[in-house]
Amino acid sequence: MPHPLRNALLSACLAVIGSASQAGEIAVIVKTTNSTFWQNVNKGATAGMKEVNGHTMTFSGPASESAIADQVNLVENAVNRRVAGIVLAPSDPDALVPAIKKAWEARIPVVLIDSQVSDAGKAYYQSFLTTDNQAAGERCAKELIAKVGTTGKVAVMSYVAGAGSEVGRVGAFTSYLKAHSKLEIVGPFYSQSQMATAMNQATDVLAAHRDLKAIFGANEPTAVGMGRALVQSGRAGKVVAIGFDGNQDLQQFVKDGTLAGIAVQGSFQMGQLSVKTIHDVLQKKAVPKFRDTGVVWVDKANLQSAEAKAVLY
Repeated sequence: MPHPLRNALLSACLAVIGSASQAGEIAVIVKTTNSTFWQNVNKGATAGMKEVNGHTMTFSGPASESAIADQVNLVENAVNRRVAGIVLAPSDPDALVPAIKKAWEARIPVVLIDSQVSDAGKAYYQSFLTTDNQAAGERCAKELIAKVGTTGKVAVMSYVAGAGSEVGRVGAFTSYLKAHSKLEIVGPFYSQSQMATAMNQATDVLAAHRDLKAIFGANEPTAVGMGRALVQSGRAGKVVAIGFDGNQDLQQFVKDGTLAGIAVQGSFQMGQLSVKTIHDVLQKKAVPKFRDTGVVWVDKANLQSAEAKAVLY
């Protein structure tokens, strides 16, 4: 027979857990705070908080995207202080699964942005907001083929091997080139999302392959480093260069012809929608398991358009 006092205590505990989850801190944890892309996500999340009542927001991330253990610690610390919800851009698809499982066990909703975790973690998050990285990678490959044709060498400058966004984006880019051209792929090279590393790698590639036709920089710091290497080597405008993301440096490279174009993600929207999605989960509203936050192709022709200005930062 159920014990009335035990049932009353259990109900009281569940009520406390439920009320604690309704208001409090939303922890936004990104891959690194040392990037204007993630700072734009922060701006979007801050804007989204204006539409979310009764909550506060914190924004954090490790010093670099390759500091995966540090990001795991940030998530675990958020769980330990019983935040209301967690927005997470996981740097590694496997390493973050145990941490978000702890959040799930503590009844703390998790919304992923930008990169996914492996299938082992599917039950532990409520929604995933991202660029369709496969479509974006293919779009970059199509633009490159349109500009250089189907033969010659293409260097691929990537960022963190195995990151969810990298697997989709760079994987789709290289797969499309292999399926639709005879272009020879040089690389990929991994910058660990460090601009200086990307610049050094691109400088070396440009020196080693004087016959290089094209080069692809797969995220913001990598594309900026690549652009600077092109300028310093005197190859800007001579090697077709395509980048990803849309900060001020990359916009200038498009303007002056260093880059033929950039695929720009909706980073502001990613942040804005993520905190609103957490709020919806806390309000027990249905949320989509996956939401595409979009990408816009930007080149010199549409750099000043309303569509481009909506995503550039």
